[in-house]
Amino acid sequence: MTRKPHIAVVGASAFGGWTALYLLRGGARVTLLDAWGPGNSRSSSGGETRIIRGAYGPDQPYTKLAARALDLWKEHEAQWKRKLFFPIGVLWMVERDDTFERGSIPFLKDAGIQFEQLEVSELARRWPQINFDDVEWAIYEPQSGYLLARASTQAVVEQFVAEGGEYRQATVAMHLESGQWKALSLSEGSTPAATVSISADRYVFACGPWLGKLFPQTVAPHFVSTRQDVFFFGTPAGDSRYDEGNVPVWADHGDHFIYGVPGNQGRGFKFADDTRGPEFDPTSGQRLVSEDGLAAARRYLAYRFPGMKDAPLVETRVCQYENTTDHNFIVDRHPANENVWIVGGGSGHGFKHGPALGEMVARLVLKDETADLLFRLARFKG
Repeated sequence: MTRKPHIAVVGASAFGGWTALYLLRGGARVTLLDAWGPGNSRSSSGGETRIIRGAYGPDQPYTKLAARALDLWKEHEAQWKRKLFFPIGVLWMVERDDTFERGSIPFLKDAGIQFEQLEVSELARRWPQINFDDVEWAIYEPQSGYLLARASTQAVVEQFVAEGGEYRQATVAMHLESGQWKALSLSEGSTPAATVSISADRYVFACGPWLGKLFPQTVAPHFVSTRQDVFFFGTPAGDSRYDEGNVPVWADHGDHFIYGVPGNQGRGFKFADDTRGPEFDPTSGQRLVSEDGLAAARRYLAYRFPGMKDAPLVETRVCQYENTTDHNFIVDRHPANENVWIVGGGSGHGFKHGPALGEMVARLVLKDETADLLFRLARFKG
């Protein structure tokens, strides 16, 4: 009988967890490792919610990938009998420059993602609680929405274990850029005796914002982790206008790309500015929101959602994006070690793609294939 390949996956969040699950289903023996556990507060896949949408502008492969991911999210949600996806719609408000939205339309059509183009009069009729000043038109994706972030990340790892995968909490304790190493040194505690070694046929590093530190020569020059503030505001008592079902996930493409998720799970009205923040250390960074960011969020809410003016701040979160210089993912072998794969660079839009990306990475690794040039490290040399 042919021996099962042993694959170690480092990182149990959106990309790593799904990759490990699909590698397991593809016939491999898989060990999944994470320093703090799936959905932990340091990870980019922690927190409450993430948006899943199809609009991605022109010249990109992500709309089709999002459509595949949406099918897989629905499929697994039904199999696991766990509510992870909430199809409350996604509204893209267009101000002035509509290159992104116009460029998205043919890709939405090609991927079969349902959408409507709405004039301002129709927007005001459907959602009178939103002030549409400066908005010229909008794209509405009625079957898109949001995903539970931490809960689904943990659900994937739970299923991975249930299907026969091995999960261990450990951190990498070696230099990874030193060529053809054969085993992975790990720390499972604070003493020398807690250092262990794992030998696998292939290694997949899906370590989110830590990829630059783990691969300072290969990844770091093209990669930065940025601090992103997220605010949750309390909706008016007895007023459901700003809860899911009455307002969709929204994105405002004005001077800044600002987005939010309506009140859900009793956690208030989510607000986030997609503008890249300052560089941030995901391990030791203090996760306190900035006063300037809070003031800007309040000004925006008072303008765009007048009924939320002076709404109390009920929760905050500081997470991070792991940005590549061109905001495309990295899916490639290490140039000095062909048995090592690097997967990451979510750049603020990766979470939704988790199952489709995991499916793709598992196929590439198991069949020894090569990813599209858009995802390869070679693109940075041009």
